[in-house]
Amino acid sequence: MAKADPDPNEPAVQSMKKWHAPGAEPWPERVYGAAMRALEPPFVALQKWFGIKGMAYVFVLPNMIFFSVFVALPMVLNVWYSLTGSDRLLIQDRPFVGLDNFRALLDCENYLTVNSCQQDRFWRAVHNSTLFVVLQVGAMVLLSVVAALLLNSKIWGRGFFRAVFFFPVLLSPVVVALIWKWTLQPDGLLNAVILWLGGERVAFLHDASWAFFWTVFVSVWSHMGFYTLILLAGLQSIPAELYESAQMDGTSRQRIFWRITLPLLMPTLLVVLILSLIRGVQAFEEVFILTGGGPGTATQFIVQYIYETAFANQVHLLGLAAGASMLVAVVLMVLTLLQLRISYHGKNL
Repeated sequence: MAKADPDPNEPAVQSMKKWHAPGAEPWPERVYGAAMRALEPPFVALQKWFGIKGMAYVFVLPNMIFFSVFVALPMVLNVWYSLTGSDRLLIQDRPFVGLDNFRALLDCENYLTVNSCQQDRFWRAVHNSTLFVVLQVGAMVLLSVVAALLLNSKIWGRGFFRAVFFFPVLLSPVVVALIWKWTLQPDGLLNAVILWLGGERVAFLHDASWAFFWTVFVSVWSHMGFYTLILLAGLQSIPAELYESAQMDGTSRQRIFWRITLPLLMPTLLVVLILSLIRGVQAFEEVFILTGGGPGTATQFIVQYIYETAFANQVHLLGLAAGASMLVAVVLMVLTLLQLRISYHGKNL
C-alpha cells in the first residue's frame, strides 16, 4: 500500500489546533477574553433596557459628557463673562453690563489709527494679526504649491524629501519656538555664522522689523509640510491621461500648469487657503515663546492679547478678554462656513 504524501500544511494545522486548545491562549488574550465576559452581562442588560438603536446613544454618551464639560460649558461661560464686568472670577460676583465690553473694544474714531481707539492694545493686536495672516498665508500657500509640485515630479530621493518637509509638523509648537529662539538669540547659531563670515551681530528678536519677519518665517517653516501634503494629494488625484494627451499635442509645461494643473487643483488650494487663514488667526504658542509679543507690541497678536488681558495683567479683565474672544470666534466661524461652502461646491464639480 502506497504511503500518502505528507500534507505541506500539516505543521500549520497542528499549530492552529494548539493555539485554539482550551487554556493555551497567551495571557493577553486570556485577560482580554475575561474582561469581555465580565462586561457582557451589563451590556446585555443595557441592550434590553434601551434596545438595539438606543445602544448607539449609550456608546456616544461618554464623548458627549466630555464635550459638554470641556467644550460646550466653557463656551457658554465665555458668552456670559463677555456680558459681565469687574475683575472678580466667580460668576455670582460679576455684575451684568450687557454689551459694554464690546462697545469698549469697538470704540474707535478711526479703525486704521490705533491711538484713536479706547482699547488701543486690542487694535494693535488686530493690526498685527491682520498683517501676519496676509504675509504668512501668502507665503505658506505659495511655497506649499511649489513644494508640492517638486515633490510630485520624478526627482531623486522623493520619498526622503517628502518626509523631511512633513517632519516639522510632527514637532510641538513649543519645541519649534525654542529651537528657533536658541538659533536667533544674540549668542545663537545664526549670529555665530554671521560673525564667522565677518559680519556684525544682529538683534533678530529685539528689532521690531526682524522680529516680525522671523515670526512669519518660523510659522511658515513649521506648518508648510501639512499644507504641502494636502496639495500633493490633490496633485496625485489629477488623471495622468490629461498630462499624456497634452504632451502628445506638444503643449509646453507652463501651459499645462495654467490650463490643467491649476484649475483641477483649485478646490484643494481653496481648502488649504481657508485652513491656513484659520490657523493664522489663532497664532499664539510659537510667537509667544519666540518673542513674547515684543519688542514692545510689535509681535503681539490677538490671542496673546486675550491671554494677557484675562490672566497675565495685574488686573484680570475677564469680561474684556471674553468679548475679544467672541469677536475672534465670529471671524473663525465665517472662515469655517466659507471652507464648508467651498468643500461642498468642490465635491459637486
